[in-house]
Amino acid sequence: MKFTNFLSKYKKQTPLWIAVIPLMVLIVSLALVIKCFGTDSIMGGSQIALLFASSVAATLSITICGGKWNILEEAIIENIRTSASAIIILLLIGAISGTWMLSGVVPTLICYGLEVIHPKVFLGVACIICALVSLVTGSSWTTIATIGVALMGIGKAMGFSEGWIAGAIISGAYFGDKVSALSDTTVLASTASRVPLFDHIRYMLITTVPSFCLALAVFFVISISHTPDSEGQIEHITQILHHSFNITPWLLIVPILTAMLILRKLPALITLFVATLLASVAIYLFQPQIIEFIAGDGSALSVFKALTIANASSTALDTGDAMLNELVATRGMSGMMNTIWLVLCAMCFGGVMAGSGMLSALTRLFMSFAHRTISVVGSTLATGIFCNLTTADQYISIIITGNTFSELYRRRGLEGRLLSRSVEDSATVTSVLVPWNSCGMTQSTVLGVATITYLPYCIFNLASPLISLIVAAIGYKIVKTEAKNE
Repeated sequence: MKFTNFLSKYKKQTPLWIAVIPLMVLIVSLALVIKCFGTDSIMGGSQIALLFASSVAATLSITICGGKWNILEEAIIENIRTSASAIIILLLIGAISGTWMLSGVVPTLICYGLEVIHPKVFLGVACIICALVSLVTGSSWTTIATIGVALMGIGKAMGFSEGWIAGAIISGAYFGDKVSALSDTTVLASTASRVPLFDHIRYMLITTVPSFCLALAVFFVISISHTPDSEGQIEHITQILHHSFNITPWLLIVPILTAMLILRKLPALITLFVATLLASVAIYLFQPQIIEFIAGDGSALSVFKALTIANASSTALDTGDAMLNELVATRGMSGMMNTIWLVLCAMCFGGVMAGSGMLSALTRLFMSFAHRTISVVGSTLATGIFCNLTTADQYISIIITGNTFSELYRRRGLEGRLLSRSVEDSATVTSVLVPWNSCGMTQSTVLGVATITYLPYCIFNLASPLISLIVAAIGYKIVKTEAKNE
């Protein structure tokens, strides 16, 4: 059963004041959790808040609105089903984070990056690199989990704050993802709005390019004004990495082969699995001392044990430097379990909100303000952001926002490509800014930076909805067609 079916079925049954209650309960609960646990809220507090808000929504639906539990249950199951592939990807990303670090791939990229990238341009260059990789791969998740992790280490070695580094990485990754013809979110947004893919991409450039240029300007200015750590500190970090790992250009074969698989447009699951397998082989070939440290000796059984731990469990290497110990520590697949737990709880909340008709009632509130072009676009942007907050999944947000406003755009004589662009400028780019959204949870876990820490520095993601609204107010390239009657 699709979410659009849930929305239409309960469209006139749920009063707005009832729909607001679970949302307010969630906001208050999450605020208390964050105040109590801070960045450790993902360890269980946020999950409890989401389940509590879900129970409130279900109780109100059944006792006041006459909702059926079997409908709510179906909605929850459908919501979780849509996140199944993302959960497997999360596990593989956890395995990559462990194997790419212990194999020496990430340390090698850090060492070479410290030699090539100057601190005075680091943030801007990091943003551009992630944009190019994401443009080619069509995946912000893959970009951040691979090259993003290496750039995170380089930036920390140069003395940049983790918020700025993560902001530059995420801004670049989401720009490339947004304008790539290989991106699933780009295809989904154009499909949901019934717009040809390349028409959608070309029209997005009107708002996306200015947002990206603004982000680059900010990152380059911050880099230029940054006082980098001394050359001695960078040299110290490089020496420690060379002492702890066998740094060799041969390890670059792993990311190069991974890039080749991506260019061949293989499914993300296959690409990530092969990337993990290549890194596991690299551990055996290039880092025998790591195997001995983890498993005790170099016997065949110890090799099997070490590689299993590298993929699945946490490791803590002693490099002799506290900061680098934290950098090279890995968590493997087990490190993603809190994120997966949070994803499942968030899907429960989104499912109940959709299945009860409460989400439909809330989106109608935004539609009531849609009269002129700027208010129509503004309502679309607000709905996309709001769906990211309530459904906790960017794919569902894209579908709901596109389907909800398609008829309204037709009646107002507005092009479908304006709708698809507005959906991307909100639902796609802001998902990573929501701590309990699947995107926010994933990137926070992968980069090791709390969502609320990097949120103010994701310049591109913050600027996109604002630029979209400004362009709508100006009316640039917005073509009115003949309005359709009700």
